[in-house]
Formats: sequence, structure tokens, C-alpha cells
Amino acid sequence: MAHRRFKRELTATSAELFGEELRFYRELGGYTQAELGVLLHCSRTNITRYETGQRRMPPDLVEKADELLNAGGALKRIWDRIDWNAQIGHPDWFQTHADSEAEALGLHVFQTDYMHGLLQCRDYARAMFEAGGTGERSKEIEKRVEARLARQERFLARGGPQLVVLLDESAIRSVVGGPTVMARQMQHLLRIAELENIVIQVVPFTARATIINTSMILLEMPDGQHLVYSESLDRGNPSDDPTIVSGHRRRYDRMRGDALTVGESLALFGEALKGFKDDAERARRGQVAQEQPQRNERRRLHRGGPRIPRPRPRT
Repeated sequence: MAHRRFKRELTATSAELFGEELRFYRELGGYTQAELGVLLHCSRTNITRYETGQRRMPPDLVEKADELLNAGGALKRIWDRIDWNAQIGHPDWFQTHADSEAEALGLHVFQTDYMHGLLQCRDYARAMFEAGGTGERSKEIEKRVEARLARQERFLARGGPQLVVLLDESAIRSVVGGPTVMARQMQHLLRIAELENIVIQVVPFTARATIINTSMILLEMPDGQHLVYSESLDRGNPSDDPTIVSGHRRRYDRMRGDALTVGESLALFGEALKGFKDDAERARRGQVAQEQPQRNERRRLHRGGPRIPRPRPRT
């Protein structure tokens, strides 16, 4: 007979408690994670993430699991009482894509204006969230940074899924977090571009004739399905319509034909790295130049102040 194994830590989240309840009813029914995944038409990895509170279980799957595991509505009641936006690292509207991304065999990305999340170094990701203007505290920002970096792990691991990214030149020229952060970001691009599964190419400003108006992602799923994903200001737009996917794929291929070669793109990252380092050094020297007169002024004020008599030691 299964026993509830709730975490004893006082910091356990309600999402984790939902996961513990899901595991309890799964084990009570005699199912492994893989077996439950087959019955719910999802992967064992997803079941693991649902049970550990790392991912929001879709409401339709909650209902199916509740019925299949004879939970009597308990799973649905707990799920309904959780503020999932506060529990997970991704906004609810992005979670569907994050789930697909976590299973995809390959991604083809076109990114404009700023670095794609799978390419961002820690400092760049933090600067992006800090510039968001949402008034989040540093603790919430760090949670979002960790969630973004966690998405990168499977792509940066040896033998990871294919990741092909076309970066519009604007993503390199737009300064996020200052020149020091941008220099670290360029170093990061040069480092991860050495991985066999990652290809990064720059689409120069001169390729405007075939420009795509918004960032987009083409996903290849394990079941052979192809998806396309794009974003508006605060909404994700996924589609599995073959006509839409095919149209975006043709535009993507034309754009890649206008992109710099991998070697040319790496050279551009190297040039940008040097430029950002120079900018950071000039900014540092400028700050020192501004601080020096202030120090001298403070010294003059101190020396020109009233003389305070001090007792002299007796000989």
C-alpha cells in the first residue's frame, strides 16, 4: 500500500504538495511513472516534473489522472487552489511552449532585438528581468533567472538536441545591462558555439529584403510533429497547423540563406566582444576621472577646515 511521503521542509511549496498527492495516488494504483505517462499520453519526464512541483500539470491531464487513479476529485481540488503563476518559474502563457521545448528533438530559432533565452548567460538574463519594469524583488528575479538557465541545460549538455539560431544583428547591437554584461554575453556565445549540436548565425541588417517581422521558433517533436511558436507582448502563440508551420519554415530557410556563415558570425561576435570590452574600459576610466576631482575637493575641504587643538603628549 502506498503511503504519502510529504516533504518535511517548511519551505515546501503548494506545487510540491500537489506533486506528492499525485505520486501517492499513482503508487496506490500500482503504476510506475512511465506507465502513467503512457496512459496520459505524455513522457515519464513530465510525470516526474509534475510530481516534484517543477512543472504545472495541464488541467485536462489533472482531470484524466484524477479519474484514472480514482482520486475522487482530490487532485482537481488541490490543483484549483494553487496559484501556479507564483509557483513555477515561467508565466502560465509560456508554459505550454516550455513543455514542448523540454521534449523537442530540435529547435530552429529566429531571434530579433535581444538574445534568445537559450543563448543568454546569467548576467544577461538577470539584466533582462531587471529591465522588465515589473517591480519584482531580487529574490523573484533570481528565480526567473534560474528557470531560464534550467531550460538551457539539455541543449548545453553533450549530445543535446539540435539548436540552430538565426540572430538578427539587432540582438548584438542592442546593449542590455551595459558593456560589461554584453562582453560576457559575447564570450558565452563564442563558448557554446563550439558545441556540435549548436549553430549560431547572424542575419545582418543588409538582409532586410527577406526579414521576418517577429521572433519565432520551429520545433521538431519526438512523435514527428512540427510546431511553430511566436510571441506578442504578453502572449504565446503556438501552432501545429501544417500550413502555418510550412509557411514559416520557408521564410526561415530564405532568411538562413541571407545569414552570415558560422565562421563570419563567430568573427562578428569576436569583434563585438572587443568593442564592448573597450566601451567598459572607457566607462571605467571616465568614472575614475570624475571621482578624482571629488576626492581632491574633499581633501581641500578637510585641510582648510577649522583647526582642532589636540593635547600634546608630555615628554
